[in-house]
Amino acid sequence: MSENVITVNNISKVYRLYEKPIYRFKEAMSITKKSYHSDHFALDGITFDVKKGECVGIIGTNGSGKSTLLKILTGVLNPTGGTFNVDGKISALLELGAGFNMEYTGIENIYLNGTMMGFTDKEMDRKLDAIVSFAELGEFINQPVKTYSSGMFARLAFAVAINVEPDILIVDEALSVGDIFFQAKCYQKFNEFKEKGKTILFVSHDMSSVLKYCDRCLLIHKGHQISLGKTSKVVDIYKKILVNQYDEADEEKNEEAKENSMELKQEADGKLWKDKMLINPNIIDYGDKEAEIIDFAVVNNYGEVSNSIYKGDEFAIRMKIRFNQDITRPIFAFTIKDIKGTEITGTNTMLEDANMEKGKKGQVVAVQFRQKMDLQGGQYLLSLGCTGYELEEFVVYNRLYDACNIEVLSTRNTIGFYDMKSEVEYLES
Repeated sequence: MSENVITVNNISKVYRLYEKPIYRFKEAMSITKKSYHSDHFALDGITFDVKKGECVGIIGTNGSGKSTLLKILTGVLNPTGGTFNVDGKISALLELGAGFNMEYTGIENIYLNGTMMGFTDKEMDRKLDAIVSFAELGEFINQPVKTYSSGMFARLAFAVAINVEPDILIVDEALSVGDIFFQAKCYQKFNEFKEKGKTILFVSHDMSSVLKYCDRCLLIHKGHQISLGKTSKVVDIYKKILVNQYDEADEEKNEEAKENSMELKQEADGKLWKDKMLINPNIIDYGDKEAEIIDFAVVNNYGEVSNSIYKGDEFAIRMKIRFNQDITRPIFAFTIKDIKGTEITGTNTMLEDANMEKGKKGQVVAVQFRQKMDLQGGQYLLSLGCTGYELEEFVVYNRLYDACNIEVLSTRNTIGFYDMKSEVEYLES
């Protein structure tokens, strides 16, 4: 069994919160030791270990305590309770600009960071060419870093962190500001690190990257440890937390629920499907409303309402329409586009030769489009519509433009928008 290089046992971090600044002084001077503060647990009872050569993901919503945990592991913060042990040299990217002097040039900051990590100038002399080459900053390497963009910061910080030969690399969302080519080069380094038996702690909101690179995953929510284990299972729990649908008591029932596939059914408690989704707060809703889209959902292959779909899985797009007037041959449609606004795919009931003959006033109809997810991993936007023709004139009854996002989770992306599922074979010449 591999040795543990990081061991965390019941770590907690408590901050004292004071309603007014003066209360801090009153508490300090109180003869009766009266308390004027409330305790905020940034972390409460975190326990896990990381083995040599593992890449472990740490995920959670903003403010869950991920960065606090990393700052404790790197010695930036002291825990309030619990113990931890780190066996090896750590190189960390906790936040942009950390460890940099804004007035120093890129070169000077390389040596500054090296000194902070315990290297001599001669040792950094030997590493300098590799760091400068990886950063690809050109002449900006000799300019004060206060002139750098966030992407340039990320390049320099990662170049230093990755080329000082650490035993443990910690990355906290710092790569999200780099361009796609820089990110690809960084992930290539991740793989090289793993092959060399190095250890990586990876914090990211990009679930596709977490699924692809992390052997295991730790989920923290509001300072509490929710789950630790197989990455795909932990990511599934995280997706429920995002839409306030996580209930620890229900987790044991999930396997039985997954056998129900994507059966179309009304929620027993009368709640709307869309209540379980992340909805665009700036949704554009228009049309004459003679027919109105009153509910919608994206449904994964387990029958769960979710904004996240795994590439290659079957999924469904649902919408529920209420007819406020009699309408002949209404057309129901959906469109998926990328975040730049490019329409990628979509269909409607007329194209699918599945039109409804007539919708009667007061009637509510539920429609489901079922298909396989072949889009590449990434973020997409879903639009829905109910339209039709009246005396050969096209009419929009209701459209929900950019109603919600769809996150496609993938551990293998090809080129372009969709995967052709090519099969490779070598032929005799």
